[in-house]
Amino acid sequence: MNIRGKIVEISDFFYKDESDLVLTIFWNSLYIAFFLLPLGINLPTPFFIAAIIFGGINIFKSPKNFVPSNKVLLLFPVYFLLIALSLIYTENISDGFKIFQRSLTLFLFPVIFLFVKEDASSVRKLFDFLLVGLIVSFFINFYFTIYDFTMVEKSDFVFNDWEEGVSSVIERISLGTQYIFETDFSKLVNPNYVSLYILLVLSFYLKKKLKSRIQLLVLTILFLYLFLMASPAAYLILFIMSLILVFNIKDRSQKYIVCMLLILGTVVFLKNPRIADFYASAEELENNSGIHRVTVEKSRLLTWNASIQLIKEAPIFGYGIGDANDVLIEKYKELDYFSNYQNKYNAHNQFLQTWLQTGIFGFGILISVFILLALRMKRSRNEFSVFLILFISLLFESMLVRFNGIVFFSIIVPLLLKKRSILSSRIIRNHPTTIDS
Repeated sequence: MNIRGKIVEISDFFYKDESDLVLTIFWNSLYIAFFLLPLGINLPTPFFIAAIIFGGINIFKSPKNFVPSNKVLLLFPVYFLLIALSLIYTENISDGFKIFQRSLTLFLFPVIFLFVKEDASSVRKLFDFLLVGLIVSFFINFYFTIYDFTMVEKSDFVFNDWEEGVSSVIERISLGTQYIFETDFSKLVNPNYVSLYILLVLSFYLKKKLKSRIQLLVLTILFLYLFLMASPAAYLILFIMSLILVFNIKDRSQKYIVCMLLILGTVVFLKNPRIADFYASAEELENNSGIHRVTVEKSRLLTWNASIQLIKEAPIFGYGIGDANDVLIEKYKELDYFSNYQNKYNAHNQFLQTWLQTGIFGFGILISVFILLALRMKRSRNEFSVFLILFISLLFESMLVRFNGIVFFSIIVPLLLKKRSILSSRIIRNHPTTIDS
């Protein structure tokens, strides 16, 4: 195939509408941004900004009417308004304004999607581009990890005979494998966000039967990537998704085989050294009276405990988006949670984080969004598994304090909430996406 043919083939992946240049730029900006999302937040930011600009232009050139039931998307601007109002009573204006800026997409994208009539192909391509970005980021992270290992192990291969050489090679391979498993594999983006991206992509592609070696290779890379992320929340979500998949199998013999594979897979994932360390740390926490020696893995329960205590002290309005983390850090110090204090952890639960920031009103809006999302997505197990991915992710991480999480949720959740959502009904439930060979 000549160069021109390859260019045409690549261009087919992008959105095309010769009659509407604004929407063409809007969707293609989102595609590129989703591709770059797993590669770091600085790279996709200009494309998200471009999407916001052209999405805003589309509002002014579109008919000023939308489906009444889509007004549920206005919960996001209300949530953003509460964030803005909390600046009035927060003392740390500097940090508060930074979060306010990052949260602008919670206002802008839901409003934009009220006036954008998407089709199945345009929405599906968001996840096609995200998938490609994940594959690229996997190999970049793998390269960085191997490079870091070679910097740690600088000693030369010096040996006197063949047996010693083989032994040295085997030892280095063993040390390299251990290094990969026991270090933070994600160098580009927080592992929790990468795990969320992987799980959502898997939720779309696992419904399709494997028809090519490329499909098998891609799914293998995604599972390996998820394994190396070593996120307990992601493992829990994957286990629930697997159970849902098992329940969808009608043939008893196939169900038995898949159940056995699920058990074996669960054992393999739990044997991840970092996950094993998590459980060992939890057991140590239970037996250790010296709270000041708490490690990172066993600090989350302490974080939630401190957050709940603070919520009880200011349940109505919270502490404002600028002061929420400050008062939480001081609470760690008061309770002698040394590791949490030293690392300045946030609430590691978006619902608790929101309550700390904006009080019961912000919490009420956020929980309402997910109640409505659950009601919209209860129609099928595939849809509900996507809801669980999003909901459980917020239970274990404050996803709406970093731009990676904010912008992702401000796009995906509104697309799922829209009446007759194409993302929900035509992509998740009825028409699975394929991975072309």
